[in-house]
Amino acid sequence: MIELSASVDALIRREAEMAYPYECCGLVLGELAGPDGGLRRISGAVALDNTREGEARRRRFVIEPADFLRAEREALASGLEVLGIYHSHPDHPAVPSGYDLSRALPFYSYLIVSVGEGVSGDLTSWRLEDDRGSFAPERIARPEPETPGRP
Repeated sequence: MIELSASVDALIRREAEMAYPYECCGLVLGELAGPDGGLRRISGAVALDNTREGEARRRRFVIEPADFLRAEREALASGLEVLGIYHSHPDHPAVPSGYDLSRALPFYSYLIVSVGEGVSGDLTSWRLEDDRGSFAPERIARPEPETPGRP
């Protein structure tokens, strides 16, 4: 399960809407929590350039390794780690494609936001199964915002 802060949710949606009709992409940052490390607290995100060329950017994204590494180093320097990758699906559902599956790596959460006619819709998260042949949905919890003056 992941716990997704409202600010990260808003950032991903804003990036997806700004990139439309192309795919946006980036990394989600946070920490592993819970007794077995099974809770992923997502507290930050880094938008990265989709360096896919031309019209292919409508259905595919590419993150340059140097960009990934730079963002990972910055996350570690701030006490966070890269827990996943996000991207948008313009005019398609927020479910992984065969292309997404062919490039997925173990450990990471894969957050996908659908964008229809420039407006963000469903935001889902997925984890690669151990056999690497499919994705399993990952539950997203959205913590209550802190209210000033309340413990």
